[in-house]
Amino acid sequence: METMGNLRRTNYCGEVSLADAGREMTVCGSIARARDKGGIIFADLRDTTGILQLVFDEDTPQDVFAKAESLKSEYVVIARGLLRERAAKTDKIATGDVELYVQELRVLSEAQTPPFEIRDGINVNDDLRLRYRYLDLRRPSQHETIVLRSKICQIVRNYFCDNHFCEIETPTLIKSTPEGARDYLVPSRVQPGHFYALPQSPQLYKQILMLSGFDRYFQIARCYRDEDLRADRQPEFTQIDEELSFVDENDIMTINEGLLKKLWKEMLGIDLVTPFQRLPWDQAMARFGSDKPDTRFGLEIRDVTEVFRGTEFKPFAAVLAEGGSIRAINAAGLADKLTRKNIDKLGEVAKTYGAKGLAFSRLTAEGTASSFEKFLTEAEKTALYQALDARTGDVLLLVSDTDWVRACTALGQVRLEIGRKYDLIDPDKFNFLWVVDFPLFEYSEQEGRWMAMHHPFTMPKPEDLDKIESDPGACRALAYDIVLNGVELGGGSIRINDPALQDRMFHALGFTEEKARASFGFLMDAYKFGAPPHGGMAYGLDRLVMLMLKRDSIRDVIAFPKVQNAGEPMSGAPDVVDPKQLKELSIALTDADQ
Repeated sequence: METMGNLRRTNYCGEVSLADAGREMTVCGSIARARDKGGIIFADLRDTTGILQLVFDEDTPQDVFAKAESLKSEYVVIARGLLRERAAKTDKIATGDVELYVQELRVLSEAQTPPFEIRDGINVNDDLRLRYRYLDLRRPSQHETIVLRSKICQIVRNYFCDNHFCEIETPTLIKSTPEGARDYLVPSRVQPGHFYALPQSPQLYKQILMLSGFDRYFQIARCYRDEDLRADRQPEFTQIDEELSFVDENDIMTINEGLLKKLWKEMLGIDLVTPFQRLPWDQAMARFGSDKPDTRFGLEIRDVTEVFRGTEFKPFAAVLAEGGSIRAINAAGLADKLTRKNIDKLGEVAKTYGAKGLAFSRLTAEGTASSFEKFLTEAEKTALYQALDARTGDVLLLVSDTDWVRACTALGQVRLEIGRKYDLIDPDKFNFLWVVDFPLFEYSEQEGRWMAMHHPFTMPKPEDLDKIESDPGACRALAYDIVLNGVELGGGSIRINDPALQDRMFHALGFTEEKARASFGFLMDAYKFGAPPHGGMAYGLDRLVMLMLKRDSIRDVIAFPKVQNAGEPMSGAPDVVDPKQLKELSIALTDADQ
């Protein structure tokens, strides 16, 4: 093994071009691959910016050529030489017009054969990739993703700083409070029996900052939730967090449209058209069956309840008698693809989301195959076809339910399944919209009480203030989510800044005065000293990067992600600890924990 000696990098591999030909330079990195052609050796040198071909031939000093003969994949080297125009140019790499004729070479570190090839396009088990994450991150596509994530963060910081925001760090050891997901708890050594929580968001602190007079705050914040993992969920994640004073929801949406417009232009060269569409929550649910609708394709849900008013078809009649509704989509032109077998599979999707079944009519040139039309009158069939603009070649899919939200949700998932399976979605589109006017409360059967749909500090719409106690289910919130291609990128709300209104909210949510004070006393006290009107929002940075770069999972855009059991395969976390550490924390494990 050698040292760098007096050699120092003068250039990065991926940043040289034909304009640099004729210059002497020094580069360093890892050998991606080496090829001995007999008398001439080619080696691809990889660093954080890209790949540059190194060349060793009869003009290379003999000792340098001998070293080149020993080069293997992942050897770490530093090389000095003359950059020349490449005879056999290639567009496979950005530096395909040039190559470096090496005059001095030092092998700084040798490498054993890796457990998988360090290149893109490999088929490797995810567990193996994550166990050797430091190798996986050397692959160009994985490496580039983390570099681009860094650039995205830089653009975000610059944008906020240019718009009078102050970047402020909030604590990561905080008080555990109710109304959220399960907290990660951290025991206190100096206060035995007491625990910190890791923040699920900086929510309370960013509101306190507004009460502290900072006016505009942002933070790229680490957050933690102890919940089951999904493809787009991690126990630790990153938020782009912000809060603003003396604004309303329109101000916040406008400044965030500017942020997204800047990101898409600088990162992707795409000019987003603003303002984005704003869609009330009830319309989003009624038309798309989702509060984060994918609007890149049609198949919108329609309300066909009135078509069946007075029907003698018993399943529909029973639902209507209980005040329910009937919703439908027209899978136009898909009769050749939606066979009975495929429709049955869609029925299972609908049942997974609460529907009792999926009624259908398949309209073909040979005739109509339907699970229910034989029970309808001619007038009902005609009215249904008119309501859905049905034509030969279409498939009509219907769900009836006493709860219109459940009916739409089930059909919304059927809609998405059809869109994905039959290539109705343009992967190159970026469709943004705001979903607004969310319900303020949602009823929890498990808790037996009303819960805040967002959090207890969300401002009700002014026209719904008198319904907080009398009709909480009808209250709407000054809340908004930014949605991209069917994924919630982020969301926020205008916050309550009136102590009396905050007390009403706590009461509506079932908080006793003692419980509210124990959980949020410091915020309630702060309100007494003057609170400006304020609001904010937060983005999931991991999701944002995933969608911008068209990756399949947020694990692809996180340097060291967790897996399904919340473990980190490379380091082995979580792990057992020394009993002495537990004793210092006044923690004793039960037999079941051993």
